[in-house]
Amino acid sequence: MIPLSFDELAALCPGHLETAPWADEVTGVQIDSRLIDEGELFFAIGSGADYRRHAFARGAAATLVPDDAFKELAALGSAVRARSDARVVGITGSTGKTSTKDILAAMCRPHAKTVAAAGGHNNEIGLPLTLTRIEEDTEVVVCEMGMRGLGQITELCAIARPDVGIVTSIGPVHLELLGTVEAVAEAKAEVVASLPQGGIAVVPDEPLLEPYLTREDIEIRRFGPDSVTSFERTNGGSRIGFALGEHKLELAFPFTARHQAENAAAALLALEALGLPFPEGRVDVELSRWRGEESTLPGGGLLINDAYNANPVSMRAALEHLAGHQGRKVAVLGEMAELGPTASEYHREIGELVRSLGIDAVLAVGELAQGYGGEYARDADEAVDKVGELVQPGDVVLVKGSRAVGLEIVAEALLGVHA
Repeated sequence: MIPLSFDELAALCPGHLETAPWADEVTGVQIDSRLIDEGELFFAIGSGADYRRHAFARGAAATLVPDDAFKELAALGSAVRARSDARVVGITGSTGKTSTKDILAAMCRPHAKTVAAAGGHNNEIGLPLTLTRIEEDTEVVVCEMGMRGLGQITELCAIARPDVGIVTSIGPVHLELLGTVEAVAEAKAEVVASLPQGGIAVVPDEPLLEPYLTREDIEIRRFGPDSVTSFERTNGGSRIGFALGEHKLELAFPFTARHQAENAAAALLALEALGLPFPEGRVDVELSRWRGEESTLPGGGLLINDAYNANPVSMRAALEHLAGHQGRKVAVLGEMAELGPTASEYHREIGELVRSLGIDAVLAVGELAQGYGGEYARDADEAVDKVGELVQPGDVVLVKGSRAVGLEIVAEALLGVHA
């Protein structure tokens, strides 16, 4: 982090500040006292105020109990961002945000000092924390921006001030608050509206976005199915061909899911927008946890752990990926949250897809998930009890559901089922 003096810190954050006698500045920010390194600020959110002594014991230069956590954390992130000449990329979208962030960061790192959002740090807490990791020599910052309603992307962009904006996709997410997919498109397009003059927007071929792509002072670069000219699974990965404007290239990746190809296309266009060279050969990207992680099951077979989240678009992509594998196929599917009054219909549509793809067995988890058909479990704990009877040695198993369902415990149990 670009250091902030105690005086600067106090001006930015009017909350209760305590400082160590040996320090006069902070060189990092943490909201978990267990992660504190010497010289950092412990930003105590909620019950975190009870752990200030622990933070000082670990070497914190200061602790802060904010009056307004979101406002003061935003002020910290914005202040560090303002001191840097780094180019900032803001990534939003209904699906694929985190994977696109992971892919773009992996492409940037060989050529530029890069900071990228950790895991799913994409909200009013995670985004400022990403910005506070900017160092004096940072050249690229890759931010992820989530939203639950109109105006939230605009607020995050006011903090990060992106030079390049990416919209990965538009789909039925957060409909309980937004109501329609058209409103989702309006919300995601806020990253385009927030770009500075001369900025570059990377967007999918999506008609719902077109009403928001009318600015003449920025550049619009599009990607879509035609951007991917070939996709071949290899031993432990894939080889993908791209056509991006005048550029044609072929790259190897460690992931095997076809739906990641368009995320990679978006990342490549953003890489070009940053003025960095296209990669050659293989891109060594490590996708974030529970986003299509593939592990060998004890006794043989494959686990696809995509338990981080789910919506109708990402569920379809994951099931199509599962269907492309050889062998008996099992889907452990949690319900999809925040779909509003049409939730049951979306779940029935996924159930129809499951049957049309020829998935051999389904374990549906959560009340709405009954629309998928197959065996039923009320929650993830019950699914752990049932999954052992459903999965056979050699199966290919997909585990996917909304974050609230917590299906990662089913994936963890599967890795020990046949031990």
